[in-house]
Amino acid sequence: MSNSLETRFERLLLASRWLLVPLYLVVLLMLLAFAWKATLELVHIFQNLLSITESELVLAALSLIDLALVGDLAVMVALSGYETMVSRIDATPEQEKPNWLGKYDSGTIKLKVASSLVAISAIHLLKTYLSSVEVPLDRLMVMTGVHLAFVVSALILAYVDKIAFASHREPGH
Repeated sequence: MSNSLETRFERLLLASRWLLVPLYLVVLLMLLAFAWKATLELVHIFQNLLSITESELVLAALSLIDLALVGDLAVMVALSGYETMVSRIDATPEQEKPNWLGKYDSGTIKLKVASSLVAISAIHLLKTYLSSVEVPLDRLMVMTGVHLAFVVSALILAYVDKIAFASHREPGH
């Protein structure tokens, strides 16, 4: 390959990272849907506060926590993905930049995603157990199995990350 063709190809490859930006925007736009759902859930809770049972209130709280965890995950993936793959985020002194931004590598992000999936799965499982609706035992077993698969996957991912990449990271990260 000639030097100018090689240079143009390398520039194209480097510029292609900007194709990730619409994906990150879509992920962040999902936050609007989560905020809308959370607001509707909160309105529903307060409209029925005097008539709902304590367990129904706990289930509603778990739903809101679930939405917050997914929202946290969306922000973390979009911000860290953008900074890692597209461009550094240049925050001005008056802008607040999360202290973790720029410190997570892709392995750490994968671990955060895996641990978030475990937490979200646990919340769904707990909601199912606490629900007054009768759930067949085989469905509960499948849900428990899926949750355990998430747990085992997260543990394996953490172990592989530790043995493969721990020596490349700064202490304390």
